[in-house]
Amino acid sequence: MDSDLRDGDFRTEFTRSPAALKDRPALVLNADYRPLSYYPLSLWSWQDAVKAKYLDRVDIVAEYDDCVHSPTTTLRIPSVVVLKDYVKPQKRVAFTRFNLFLRDEFRCQYCGSRGDLTFDHVVPRASGGVTSWQNVVAACSPCNLRKGSKALHQTGYTLRKPPRQPDAEALRNTGRKFPPGHLHDSWMDFLYWDAELQA
Repeated sequence: MDSDLRDGDFRTEFTRSPAALKDRPALVLNADYRPLSYYPLSLWSWQDAVKAKYLDRVDIVAEYDDCVHSPTTTLRIPSVVVLKDYVKPQKRVAFTRFNLFLRDEFRCQYCGSRGDLTFDHVVPRASGGVTSWQNVVAACSPCNLRKGSKALHQTGYTLRKPPRQPDAEALRNTGRKFPPGHLHDSWMDFLYWDAELQA
């Protein structure tokens, strides 16, 4: 059994692989019925969801049509589970490459392009720039190469937005802009994406 699940720490690695989404994952909701994470979406394998139910850590809110069987029990596979105990969201945002790209919405902060991203020090390290939320931005490789170790005013580049340290709630809200390609119908009542509501 996953030690994270056994110890009650529900900040596990969530399913990111698109292939794994075909294997009936369960959407994991906090006790307030909100997803633990939007990006990546808080998903467990169906096996972890069944274990958590067996350990009485979750309630099953919705199920797939498929069942699993043991010699004495038949159980419909959970598609949405809610934690019985509220997990307080983390307030501190770790300074990681992934969180930096998420803050910048996976766009180069110089030209706005997506894909082939790296990161760039706005004030180059050679000029005393530090590696911090306030001085590092997502940049595409071509812009990063063209900027090199020059200051912004020497390149003609401007930033799309000033780099700031995001708070955890702002980062979660940014993650809502990037729904995964696969969303099971049973999840939709619990997800609030930035989409126009139908009248």
